[in-house]
Amino acid sequence: QVQLVESGGGLVQAGGSLRLSCVASGSIFRGNAMGWYRQAPGKQRELVATITSGGRTNYADSVKGRFTISRDNAKNTVYLQMNSLKPEDTAIYYCNSPTPYGTPRLPSWGQGTQVTVSS
Repeated sequence: QVQLVESGGGLVQAGGSLRLSCVASGSIFRGNAMGWYRQAPGKQRELVATITSGGRTNYADSVKGRFTISRDNAKNTVYLQMNSLKPEDTAIYYCNSPTPYGTPRLPSWGQGTQVTVSS
């Protein structure tokens, strides 16, 4: 059974930084792209950053230049370094393995980690 466990969220002032972590158990991590999604209140879940098994990264325009995704294959862990945070980054952040179309490969989600950015 694959499990995704996110952590590292919190309350931060605008302009601050947070580092999120996601540990993935099972076979989903090895050899697959991983990504961070977020869901703000009243909005659909969106993909904000992806990283391939080889380390190639891609970002949504809204976070480009501020967020950095990375992975530690030995630890089955993917990270999201978030700098220059804005109130509009407030959301619950989740990790999953995205398909080439950006849709999540896994049907189930972890509990997510709440990020709240105050103005």
